[in-house]
Amino acid sequence: MMELAAPPAWRCIDFISDLHLAQDTPRTYAAWRDYLLRTDADAVFILGDLFEAWIGDDARLQGFDAQATAVLREAAARRPIAFMVGNRDFLLGAAMLEDCGIRALDDPCVVCAFDQRVLLTHGDAWCLADVEYQQIRRRVRDPAWQAQALAQPIALRRQIAGQLRAQSELRAADHQGPWADIDVPTALRALADARADTLVHGHTHRPATAELAPGLTRHVLSDWELDHATRAEVLRWQDGTWHRLSPAAATAAA
Repeated sequence: MMELAAPPAWRCIDFISDLHLAQDTPRTYAAWRDYLLRTDADAVFILGDLFEAWIGDDARLQGFDAQATAVLREAAARRPIAFMVGNRDFLLGAAMLEDCGIRALDDPCVVCAFDQRVLLTHGDAWCLADVEYQQIRRRVRDPAWQAQALAQPIALRRQIAGQLRAQSELRAADHQGPWADIDVPTALRALADARADTLVHGHTHRPATAELAPGLTRHVLSDWELDHATRAEVLRWQDGTWHRLSPAAATAAA
């Protein structure tokens, strides 16, 4: 399992996920841009679904994706940025990360800081009760499927991404019953394998801090939705303690 050791000088690490940035979410995009360029954190870890849809690294040269890429590039020139793909931006690859100067994170992985070990994951791979999604995930994470998808023209990929987004919104509107959460036994096994007592993940859009088992803590990251709601939160790990901050507060509290 990948392990990252924070330099001893680091006193503050920020974690964010599930921003779902898109052309039609300008308030969320503006809040993310202002936060990422102004935070005083020593590093920022993005744990997936930064974008509502990422259709391939060649798209970073056009339109909204180019704007977001420029922000990431500028932010990474100021402090280390690490990125883990999620279920929406799983096609974001090495070309984009190298262009921006961002470090790729395996899912899961461990970050070591403040004499602690913390396990990081986006979380979607552990939502085992969502059987339909897990079948889709296995298909789209297949390298052959991805190669075929990326061989399509950008315009067609954008069209397909828009159609998939509309279908996802319809499924969400029709959803009945509780949304799938991560499978706790799977999480506990991963924590044991990682020799960690703290888990940080996103994906579920249910921000909370709770005990998974005696002595084992889970921090669930917030999604960001500032265009149709008022949800946005940064999870800050500062000198070994955890804080939940608004994006504005995170630019002034470090």
